[in-house]
Amino acid sequence: MDGETIMTQAKLIDGNAFSANLREEITARVHEIRDFHHVTPGLAVVLVGEDPASQVYVRNKNKRAAECGMKSFEHVLPADTSEHHLLNLIEGLNDDPEVHGILVQLPLPKHIDAQKVIETIRPDKDVDGFHPWNVGMLASGGIGMIPCTPLGSLMMLRDHLGPLTGLKAIVVGRSNIVGKPMAHLLIRESCTVTIAHSQTRDLPAEVRAADIVVAAVGRPEMIRGDWIKPGATVIDVGINRIGLPDGKSKLVGDVKFDEAVKVAGAITPVPGGVGPMTIACLLRNTLTAAARLHRLDIPEANPWN
Repeated sequence: MDGETIMTQAKLIDGNAFSANLREEITARVHEIRDFHHVTPGLAVVLVGEDPASQVYVRNKNKRAAECGMKSFEHVLPADTSEHHLLNLIEGLNDDPEVHGILVQLPLPKHIDAQKVIETIRPDKDVDGFHPWNVGMLASGGIGMIPCTPLGSLMMLRDHLGPLTGLKAIVVGRSNIVGKPMAHLLIRESCTVTIAHSQTRDLPAEVRAADIVVAAVGRPEMIRGDWIKPGATVIDVGINRIGLPDGKSKLVGDVKFDEAVKVAGAITPVPGGVGPMTIACLLRNTLTAAARLHRLDIPEANPWN
């Protein structure tokens, strides 16, 4: 049509549907190893304190684990729990043969050294992938536990794009939880990877050069639509609550969605994108841990299949 611009909408990458399919696969494998090998994967989740968001998250983790046929062990401790008591609990879970995955919900109260807690968890039961041993294995190309949110993001990228070899990717954010492990995963996929952050010079230009944009900077709607290369795939890891003029609030990502959806080839919404994949990948990591601990040949438990 002369004189008119035809606007196209990016494909929405549905994390709810993807995670539901992944949980179905996990459930089938859990039943298989239970029926044929008499092993039931067990996930222990430890919550210290009464943070409402953490309580909801822990309940959801335990619910999803039970739905997949896993054993779920919940340890809710008061906020004034001593570091010594928490470390003793973790040591007991390390030695418990029914527990294959251990997750301590962060953040912890200020009087507890979170890094010491993470380092106390056995690396082969560290389903969050935060232990230094697992961090080192990921960075060096070994096989360890991979943090759940980056793993879920990679799985959605693979599903949408197929092989990622040779693509230019930018990770906006350098946290130990998402940014750094995401960059290592993309390097392992033979992408050309840039790690950027809020202090990067001319960040818009860096983002415009990328075929894949992973936004994990923790700033609401920081990445604008005109920063996105036309047709690029955008994975928005951000979850930010912002106030509205009517006094209510809503969740938004690190990407200005209404702008980016008109430029990108595909994009994850917030909510309903990366978020659901985090718990699904936690369950996958628990299945992986159980398979490795019992030396079971379960292809779907291998994150590199």
